[in-house]
Amino acid sequence: MKSVRLLFVFLLATFGVAPVPVLGAEPSRDAMTHFFDQSFGNLKDELALARKEGKTGVFVMFSDPDCPWCDKMKATVLNQPAVQDYYRGHFRMLHVDTRGGTLLTDFSGREMTEKDFAFKEHRVRATPVFIFFGPDGRPMLRYTGATRGNEEFLWLGEFVVSGEYKTKNFTVYKRERLAAGKK
Repeated sequence: MKSVRLLFVFLLATFGVAPVPVLGAEPSRDAMTHFFDQSFGNLKDELALARKEGKTGVFVMFSDPDCPWCDKMKATVLNQPAVQDYYRGHFRMLHVDTRGGTLLTDFSGREMTEKDFAFKEHRVRATPVFIFFGPDGRPMLRYTGATRGNEEFLWLGEFVVSGEYKTKNFTVYKRERLAAGKK
């Protein structure tokens, strides 16, 4: 690290060259602190708050601590400001550890561990799993696996917010978006 600083100082002193950030590019932000909301551990209360804030519902990411796809999503997609801002504008976002022993209260008021909520209530076996819960606490859409990138993940959110999930599947929606040249 010291040698990098010395090289930087040498280049700056010798050539007057300093690194310049790319204009318009926002630095990434930690997914765990900027994407996910601080949870109360009571999904019924989370849903009530989402309704009060005029949001579409509650978004839950189920992940496993040893899941490389979960880590990839957090490091490359969920850490992007545009993704964070869009999802925060439309959903309460929660993170559930599929092996977690922390108690939570589900949408119907029953208390259970995160692990039981994931495995017994929602049959989460492979991760990541993303479930969008509507204003009534029932799942609107379930998506398993990592998306191909920021754009596809944003489309997933738009798919739910627009209500198009009611009439078609996400693959059809993506094809239509690609054919129309929308980004």
